[in-house]
Amino acid sequence: MSPRHYAFLLVLALIVTAVVTPLVRRLALRYGLVDEPGGRKVHSEAIPRIGGVAIVSGFAAALVVQSFGETWWGWGGELTEGGQEFAAVLAGLAVIFVVGLLDDLVTLSPGQKFVGQLAAAGIVIAWGPRVEFIADPFSGGLIYLGLMSIPITLVWILGFTNIINLIDGIDGLAAGITAIAAATFLLLAAQSNQLVAAACAAALVGACLGFLRYNFPPASIFMGDSGALFLGFALATISLLGVMKSVAAITLVVPLLVIWVPIFDTGSAIIRRWRHGRPIQEADRGHIHHRLLGRGFDQRQTVLIIYAWSILLAFGGYAMRWVPTVVKLGVFVVLAILTAFMAYWLGIFEAAHHHPEDEG
Repeated sequence: MSPRHYAFLLVLALIVTAVVTPLVRRLALRYGLVDEPGGRKVHSEAIPRIGGVAIVSGFAAALVVQSFGETWWGWGGELTEGGQEFAAVLAGLAVIFVVGLLDDLVTLSPGQKFVGQLAAAGIVIAWGPRVEFIADPFSGGLIYLGLMSIPITLVWILGFTNIINLIDGIDGLAAGITAIAAATFLLLAAQSNQLVAAACAAALVGACLGFLRYNFPPASIFMGDSGALFLGFALATISLLGVMKSVAAITLVVPLLVIWVPIFDTGSAIIRRWRHGRPIQEADRGHIHHRLLGRGFDQRQTVLIIYAWSILLAFGGYAMRWVPTVVKLGVFVVLAILTAFMAYWLGIFEAAHHHPEDEG
């Protein structure tokens, strides 16, 4: 598949998402499917909350057109040759989307959502790709995980899914970070000849960019759990289909570095609450975007700062794919210092305001 073809899938997903989003917005307003202001939320009026429907529509449209092209128009055979693993990923994505949409519509309990996530992840683990081996940084060989691949893959998928969901606390943040990560996965997968993953990544980038037309501050629609859970699950499974299948890139570090900002935000929240004797599940105003807003930046500036940070980390993750070990360590040290500086400057680990009406 040529770069031009990936660009076609990206643009197609972008256009479909951009066209469907206003329709979904009107539907949400008509039926009162809105997110009300209050607590630690930064918006001041009710905003439609089922934008994930539009994101999934754009993503699915690109893959459907690609599949038809392969069947009827002679477009290679990347998706049709994806076999059982690709089918399992699609089934898992469908389940996680339904779980998120149900939560947007009727508000599921945390336990119900977790069971739904387990079901979606279980489909992938049973019939799809897994984290089956990792690189040995000392010998240069591979460490095969055996049965440990099952719990590691489960943690991998659930981690990605919930980290993207948790970072979705300000307009445009989750969609932008996902687009940056998916673009990086697209490059890595295409260059490693993992064409199914590359096609999915291209569609995901386009869907995120099309949605950002309406979700960038000030947002006129939110993605809701139907979008955030789907995006996190999609990143997890695309990394399994692509980045983790390349022997040259087979390390947990690369995908984790690409989405390091939401990982760091979630990890620092856990440490912060533990240090100050707060329940770990209790929400607060200590997240990165809250800290930046508290520094006097407006929503757009805050999102753009986090985008820039994410892009720098994505470049670092991409470099890990190609450079010698010594350079990899140097890149890692530089990025670690940058992260430490940001944490100190923002006071990430200091106590934050808590609100009983905040969601987790």
